[in-house]
Amino acid sequence: MTPEGISELISRVSLRDRAAFDVLYASTSAKLFGVCLRILGNRTEAEDALQDIYVKIWNKADRFAVANTSPISWLVAIARNHCIDVLRARKPAAAELDQAVDVAEPSPNPEQSAMAAGEARRLHDCLGQLEPVRADAVRGAYLNGDSYEALASRYNVPLNTMRTWLRRSLLKLKECLEG
Repeated sequence: MTPEGISELISRVSLRDRAAFDVLYASTSAKLFGVCLRILGNRTEAEDALQDIYVKIWNKADRFAVANTSPISWLVAIARNHCIDVLRARKPAAAELDQAVDVAEPSPNPEQSAMAAGEARRLHDCLGQLEPVRADAVRGAYLNGDSYEALASRYNVPLNTMRTWLRRSLLKLKECLEG
Protein backbone atom coordinates (compact mmCIF):
# COMPACT_ATOMS: atom_id res chain seq x y z
CA MET A 1 0.00 0.00 0.00
CA THR A 2 1.23 3.51 -0.79
CA PRO A 3 1.94 6.14 1.86
CA GLU A 4 -0.98 8.17 0.52
CA GLY A 5 -3.29 5.17 0.93
CA ILE A 6 -2.13 4.66 4.53
CA SER A 7 -2.60 8.38 5.22
CA GLU A 8 -6.15 8.10 3.87
CA LEU A 9 -6.83 5.09 6.09
CA ILE A 10 -5.54 6.92 9.18
CA SER A 11 -7.77 9.90 8.34
CA ARG A 12 -10.78 7.59 8.05
CA VAL A 13 -9.84 5.86 11.34
CA SER A 14 -9.87 9.28 13.01
CA LEU A 15 -13.56 9.42 11.99
CA ARG A 16 -14.06 6.00 13.68
CA ASP A 17 -14.35 4.06 10.44
CA ARG A 18 -14.00 0.40 11.49
CA ALA A 19 -13.57 -0.89 7.95
CA ALA A 20 -10.66 1.51 7.39
CA PHE A 21 -9.15 0.34 10.69
CA ASP A 22 -9.36 -3.30 9.55
CA VAL A 23 -7.59 -2.46 6.29
CA LEU A 24 -4.97 -0.36 8.13
CA TYR A 25 -4.30 -3.27 10.49
CA ALA A 26 -4.01 -5.77 7.65
CA SER A 27 -1.65 -3.44 5.76
CA THR A 28 0.69 -2.40 8.59
CA SER A 29 0.53 -4.98 11.39
CA ALA A 30 3.36 -7.15 10.03
CA LYS A 31 5.77 -4.21 9.94
CA LEU A 32 4.76 -2.97 13.41
CA PHE A 33 4.98 -6.49 14.82
CA GLY A 34 8.55 -6.69 13.50
CA VAL A 35 9.37 -3.43 15.28
CA CYS A 36 7.87 -4.75 18.52
CA LEU A 37 9.66 -8.09 18.25
CA ARG A 38 13.00 -6.40 17.54
CA ILE A 39 12.69 -4.08 20.56
CA LEU A 40 11.12 -6.47 23.08
CA GLY A 41 12.82 -9.68 21.98
CA ASN A 42 9.85 -11.76 23.15
CA ARG A 43 7.11 -12.94 20.79
CA THR A 44 4.34 -13.01 23.42
CA GLU A 45 5.19 -9.54 24.67
CA ALA A 46 5.38 -8.27 21.09
CA GLU A 47 1.91 -9.65 20.34
CA ASP A 48 0.47 -8.00 23.46
CA ALA A 49 2.22 -4.74 22.64
CA LEU A 50 0.85 -4.81 19.08
CA GLN A 51 -2.71 -4.96 20.40
CA ASP A 52 -2.05 -2.00 22.69
CA ILE A 53 -0.43 -0.08 19.84
CA TYR A 54 -3.48 -0.45 17.62
CA VAL A 55 -5.69 0.75 20.47
CA LYS A 56 -3.46 3.83 20.65
CA ILE A 57 -3.66 4.28 16.89
CA TRP A 58 -7.47 4.09 17.07
CA ASN A 59 -7.51 6.71 19.86
CA LYS A 60 -4.82 9.00 18.39
CA ALA A 61 -5.61 8.85 14.66
CA ASP A 62 -6.97 12.39 14.78
CA ARG A 63 -3.49 13.64 15.80
CA PHE A 64 -1.86 12.44 12.61
CA ALA A 65 -0.92 15.40 10.41
CA VAL A 66 -0.72 14.31 6.76
CA ALA A 67 1.62 17.09 5.64
CA ASN A 68 4.17 16.80 8.47
CA THR A 69 5.27 13.17 8.51
CA SER A 70 5.05 9.90 6.61
CA PRO A 71 2.29 7.62 7.87
CA ILE A 72 4.60 4.64 8.36
CA SER A 73 7.02 6.77 10.40
CA TRP A 74 4.13 7.92 12.57
CA LEU A 75 2.92 4.35 13.15
CA VAL A 76 6.45 3.08 13.82
CA ALA A 77 7.03 5.92 16.31
CA ILE A 78 3.90 4.92 18.22
CA ALA A 79 5.05 1.28 18.24
CA ARG A 80 8.60 2.14 19.23
CA ASN A 81 7.54 4.44 22.07
CA HIS A 82 5.08 1.89 23.40
CA CYS A 83 7.71 -0.88 23.36
CA ILE A 84 10.18 1.34 25.16
CA ASP A 85 7.52 1.99 27.82
CA VAL A 86 7.06 -1.78 28.15
CA LEU A 87 10.82 -2.23 28.61
CA ARG A 88 10.92 0.46 31.29
CA ALA A 89 8.02 -1.13 33.12
CA ARG A 90 9.79 -4.50 32.95
CA LYS A 91 12.90 -3.26 34.81
CA PRO A 92 12.17 -0.92 37.70
CA ALA A 93 15.57 0.67 38.47
CA ALA A 94 14.59 1.73 41.99
CA ALA A 95 13.81 -1.85 42.96
CA GLU A 96 17.28 -2.95 41.86
CA LEU A 97 18.87 -0.29 44.03
CA ASP A 98 16.72 -1.24 47.00
CA GLN A 99 17.71 -4.87 46.59
CA ALA A 100 21.39 -3.94 46.53
CA VAL A 101 21.18 -3.04 50.21
CA ASP A 102 20.40 -6.69 50.98
CA VAL A 103 23.52 -7.78 49.09
CA ALA A 104 25.87 -5.41 50.91
CA GLU A 105 28.96 -6.77 52.59
CA PRO A 106 28.02 -7.61 56.19
CA SER A 107 31.48 -7.02 57.61
CA PRO A 108 32.28 -3.58 59.00
CA ASN A 109 33.88 -1.00 56.76
CA PRO A 110 37.35 0.38 57.63
CA GLU A 111 35.94 3.32 59.59
CA GLN A 112 33.70 1.04 61.65
CA SER A 113 36.62 -1.33 62.25
CA ALA A 114 38.85 1.51 63.47
CA MET A 115 36.14 2.81 65.78
CA ALA A 116 35.47 -0.68 67.17
CA ALA A 117 39.20 -1.20 67.78
CA GLY A 118 39.38 2.11 69.65
CA GLU A 119 36.36 1.22 71.76
CA ALA A 120 37.84 -2.22 72.50
CA ARG A 121 41.09 -0.57 73.69
CA ARG A 122 39.17 1.81 75.92
CA LEU A 123 37.11 -1.03 77.38
CA HIS A 124 40.25 -3.12 77.98
CA ASP A 125 41.90 -0.17 79.74
CA CYS A 126 38.83 0.39 81.92
CA LEU A 127 38.61 -3.31 82.78
CA GLY A 128 42.25 -3.05 83.89
CA GLN A 129 41.22 -0.48 86.50
CA LEU A 130 38.88 -2.98 88.20
CA GLU A 131 40.04 -5.55 90.74
CA PRO A 132 41.29 -8.56 88.75
CA VAL A 133 38.67 -10.95 90.19
CA ARG A 134 35.82 -8.57 89.39
CA ALA A 135 37.19 -7.83 85.91
CA ASP A 136 37.29 -11.60 85.25
CA ALA A 137 33.70 -11.91 86.49
CA VAL A 138 32.58 -9.11 84.13
CA ARG A 139 34.39 -10.77 81.21
CA GLY A 140 32.79 -14.10 82.12
CA ALA A 141 29.27 -12.68 82.38
CA TYR A 142 29.23 -10.23 79.48
CA LEU A 143 31.84 -11.50 77.03
CA ASN A 144 31.68 -15.27 77.57
CA GLY A 145 27.98 -15.51 78.47
CA ASP A 146 28.53 -17.30 81.79
CA SER A 147 25.52 -17.35 84.09
CA TYR A 148 25.51 -15.50 87.41
CA GLU A 149 25.15 -18.86 89.19
CA ALA A 150 28.19 -20.31 87.43
CA LEU A 151 30.26 -17.24 88.28
CA ALA A 152 29.12 -17.28 91.92
CA SER A 153 30.19 -20.91 92.29
CA ARG A 154 33.48 -20.32 90.43
CA TYR A 155 34.44 -17.46 92.79
CA ASN A 156 32.83 -19.13 95.81
CA VAL A 157 30.55 -16.21 96.68
CA PRO A 158 26.76 -16.03 97.19
CA LEU A 159 24.65 -15.33 94.10
CA ASN A 160 23.51 -11.91 95.36
CA THR A 161 27.13 -10.94 96.04
CA MET A 162 28.03 -11.83 92.43
CA ARG A 163 25.15 -9.69 91.19
CA THR A 164 26.37 -6.80 93.33
CA TRP A 165 29.95 -7.22 92.06
CA LEU A 166 28.76 -7.16 88.47
CA ARG A 167 26.42 -4.18 88.96
CA ARG A 168 29.09 -2.11 90.72
CA SER A 169 31.73 -3.14 88.20
CA LEU A 170 29.46 -2.04 85.33
CA LEU A 171 28.91 1.33 87.04
CA LYS A 172 32.69 1.80 87.34
CA LEU A 173 33.15 0.81 83.69
CA LYS A 174 30.48 3.30 82.66
CA GLU A 175 32.20 6.11 84.57
CA CYS A 176 35.54 5.19 83.03
CA LEU A 177 34.19 5.01 79.48
CA GLU A 178 32.29 8.30 79.78
CA GLY A 179 35.26 10.12 81.32
